[in-house]
Amino acid sequence: MQNIPSVDLRDFLSGDPERKQKFVNEIGKAYEDIGFVALKGHFLDDQLVDSLYAEVKNFFSLPLETKEKYEIPGIGGQRGYVSFGKEHAKGKKEGDLKEFWHFGQYLDEGSKRQGEYPDNVEVTELPKFNEVGKEAYQMLEKTGIYVLRALALYLGLDEFYFDKYAEEGNSILRPIHYPPITSEPENAVRAAAHGDINLITLLMGAQGRGLQVQNHNGEWINAIAEPDELVINVGDMLSRHTNNRLKSTIHQVVNPPRELWGTSRYSIPFFMHPVSEMKLDCLENCIDENHPKLYDDITAGEFLHERLVDLGLIKK
Repeated sequence: MQNIPSVDLRDFLSGDPERKQKFVNEIGKAYEDIGFVALKGHFLDDQLVDSLYAEVKNFFSLPLETKEKYEIPGIGGQRGYVSFGKEHAKGKKEGDLKEFWHFGQYLDEGSKRQGEYPDNVEVTELPKFNEVGKEAYQMLEKTGIYVLRALALYLGLDEFYFDKYAEEGNSILRPIHYPPITSEPENAVRAAAHGDINLITLLMGAQGRGLQVQNHNGEWINAIAEPDELVINVGDMLSRHTNNRLKSTIHQVVNPPRELWGTSRYSIPFFMHPVSEMKLDCLENCIDENHPKLYDDITAGEFLHERLVDLGLIKK
């Protein structure tokens, strides 16, 4: 059963103005109402998805001492491996029941952002892991840019408004492994209730129960996608920039029923971040007498730093 609206990016790409506008209206309304959609017609083909899952499983199956070689100190977990229980939701002290990896931005030679981001970490034991990760990153980034173009039109902005902020942005591809649960967790879940930091999140692996979304009545509903769909949600940066017109929705990954404790779960979100100097000031056309300005002015870089401190990934 589909509990979040489903949209098809092929409508936006069709060249037919009516189909394009239909997509803009559908995704915009969904993000005003609940902040989540399931998206068909993206740029990840089945073979790439299968290859990525295979490589991700290969990596997390490596011995812990091998994985820990790739845990890089001093960069707030922004690249490479982050071990089990290190990250917690804002306001919680219990670590989430997960381990994960971070692929980051791939810059062209001569980019003015060379040196701004940590280098990607190469796993020498699994050369295909690096290749497949890069290809998936770039296809998810491409998908995300088209979604942002649709949202720009919905907001009454130039279609390409977000391009200059999203291209070469500080985006992160995060393969996550939720290991089997071996004993009763004390007040910990696979991912505690949270909102995402970034502009939008594109999630692979929302098939099957686990991911839940909180609606405006405070009720938790299951967000279950078809195998060919990505789940895409609004992050806090975009919510802030639109003065909360587009909703960043609280979501969580709950523990499975006890009979499934012995199973692993994998999911692969792509967190689409802008360049650090993007101003997240509330857009003028999202402020009026019924919708007063809700947020102070801040840049994306400043906001990200604040939130990484909240998550326990970097110290103040």
